[in-house]
Amino acid sequence: MTQTVFEKMKTAISVLKLDFTTEEFATFADDQELSEEAIEAVQAVFSYISEKKQQTTVQTLLKLSRLPKKEPKTFENFDFSMLKSRDLDRIRALPSLGAVYSHRNLAFIGPPGTGKTHLAQAFGYACCQHGMRAYFIKASELRDRFTAARRAGKTDSCLKSLVRPSCLIIDEIGHCEFDKENTRLFFDLIDRRYNKEGNFNMVFTSNKNPALWREDFNEDSTLLCALDRIFDEATVFKLRGESFRGKKLDTVSVQTGKVKAVEPMAGQQE
Repeated sequence: MTQTVFEKMKTAISVLKLDFTTEEFATFADDQELSEEAIEAVQAVFSYISEKKQQTTVQTLLKLSRLPKKEPKTFENFDFSMLKSRDLDRIRALPSLGAVYSHRNLAFIGPPGTGKTHLAQAFGYACCQHGMRAYFIKASELRDRFTAARRAGKTDSCLKSLVRPSCLIIDEIGHCEFDKENTRLFFDLIDRRYNKEGNFNMVFTSNKNPALWREDFNEDSTLLCALDRIFDEATVFKLRGESFRGKKLDTVSVQTGKVKAVEPMAGQQE
């Protein structure tokens, strides 16, 4: 159904957070005896300004997210045709961001090159496009950040910064080891986000099944508590098959060796 001029105006006013209502605008238009064309022109200006503000907000969110900007991974440039599953609709539904609104964590598990990180980043990118904060960090970077925060005595501020985003993406769980203290900080992070208010979730990628994550964390009881919270309400996508990488590989064979001198034919001058 097409929106009326005043409905469009209401949307723009909401985005701009103005102390002004559509009722006031309607009264003003009536008092000033504005024509239909004039009302539409005013609405168009408000809509333009609100759209510009939204785009600025999105660009700021993307900049702060640590998601790649040069060649962003999005749902639009993900090749869904490479996936085959009777539950494929579950993956195709990811752009709706229902997992954020339902506080449902996501985990993409599978061998290298099967699209785990692409899907995780695409989810974060979609969050930014809808005005929500997302933050992308590799597990090794998270470990190093915990270690640096412990040394500087700033673990609380470190955790607060990681709890703040609506969507926190931790990439490549299982590629590095967490010592006992960092395992405890990992649990503290999960616990704080588990009790967070508003729209939020966490997204993980890993080559290992979650049951094997304990191999990379140094305190079983603490990790088990973290896993309980992570997978209390979660959807795990297990990706199998050939790697996406190298599909556009172009191989050129070249042989090296000495070039033989060509002797001149009879009657030709050198």
